[in-house]
Amino acid sequence: MTLPPGPDLPAITQTWLWFRKPREFLRDCRERYGDIFTADFRGFGKCVMVSHPPTIKQIFTGDPNVLHAGKAAQTLGPLLGDYSLLLLDGREHVRQRRLMLPSFHGERMREYGSQMLEITERVVAAWPTSGETISLHPHTQEITLDVILRTVFGVDGDEEVLELRDRLRSVLDTGDNPLMSLLFFLQYRPDLGPFTPWAKFYRRLQVADDLIYAQIARRRRELDPSRPDVLTMLLQARDESGGAMGDVELRDELMTLLVAGHETTATSLCWTVERILATPRVYRRIQTELGDVLGGGLLEPSHLTRLEYLDASIKEALRLRPILPMVGRVLQQPMTIHGHEIPAGVAVMPNIYLTHREPDLYPEPDEFRPERFVDKRPDPYEFLPFGGGVRRCLGMAFALYEMRAVLATVFSRVELELAEPAPVDMVRRGITFVPKGGVRVGVKRLRRVVDEHLEGSRAPSPP
Repeated sequence: MTLPPGPDLPAITQTWLWFRKPREFLRDCRERYGDIFTADFRGFGKCVMVSHPPTIKQIFTGDPNVLHAGKAAQTLGPLLGDYSLLLLDGREHVRQRRLMLPSFHGERMREYGSQMLEITERVVAAWPTSGETISLHPHTQEITLDVILRTVFGVDGDEEVLELRDRLRSVLDTGDNPLMSLLFFLQYRPDLGPFTPWAKFYRRLQVADDLIYAQIARRRRELDPSRPDVLTMLLQARDESGGAMGDVELRDELMTLLVAGHETTATSLCWTVERILATPRVYRRIQTELGDVLGGGLLEPSHLTRLEYLDASIKEALRLRPILPMVGRVLQQPMTIHGHEIPAGVAVMPNIYLTHREPDLYPEPDEFRPERFVDKRPDPYEFLPFGGGVRRCLGMAFALYEMRAVLATVFSRVELELAEPAPVDMVRRGITFVPKGGVRVGVKRLRRVVDEHLEGSRAPSPP
């Protein structure tokens, strides 16, 4: 067995570098060892990083019974639960994915579009009008959390939304605590009494779980098959033997959709706005496209598929600022990868961050150029912000559609400018890369949004 070369530093040192300076660590390894190298992380062991598209294809298209993705995601187990789609492998993963897939079919996006636009308009309507500066991240978090609660959980009462939102935020904000982020990464969960970080996390999680289970129970009693939300579809889903999801399965999948579809999308929206505002020619072209598509009218869900340059800008931002730096597969038996015989138990990891910066794939890779994705279908082994193969993110179409809806609303309602030098620094939040300070922008109102419009009339706003 011959692992690819890599740093000869102790595992604890590599872990510290990965945790504190991940971009620098990855770039230095890529420069020293090429497009496949071995890192050694405390809590994970040996990890083979790959940024070579043919090898990534081999991993993504390989036998899922040999390449286990669920084992590589066990860090999230305490939050997501044992039945989370992200943590399952083999038959269990296939069953759960088949049950969930119809909820995210592309045609369903139009049913969610109006809610996405209205939620964004409500948030934007509360922004300052006198050129004040705001941090964008809390606002995109509010938008994406409300979208998840209404389109996935099916929560429709304002008080119910507020209560569940507050409880879920208290759990998700665990990522703001550097100690908890490190403990999650190391998979080290000591129980040292009621006032330790883990004890507080589990108490908050229990309160949130109680609300989620209450929502599931109520929806079972009052099942309305005509409702368009994801929970309704999951309650009705049946596997090949006629079996349905139990309450624990439903809870774990709802939490998975929340974690995978809320914080990641909120952060991607911030990065996309930051890159667009830092590139004036791109910002002007997006404004022109919006003007041409809307024709002076009100933004509607039907417009979103016509915003091709905005869509290309989103993809380019995801290339430059992927939320997750890599995805993993743990080998269940030895496998030859890129000329190396990798032993069982080692994680092979397509590295999203490095692949997206390969100059042979993306000339001048640090430049923000949406034109790379105009009239071009990205190669799935060169562009992988949502992972790939049978484990590609189930909510990819949902996330991309939501980002178009939110950004189109924001850019058609307000004029923005960066209130800090570009590029904004990238920092770690849990397992994700987020913008330091949340992207601070100056806001200037373009249009006023009237109450009856926000209530769903979709009537044009008065000047």
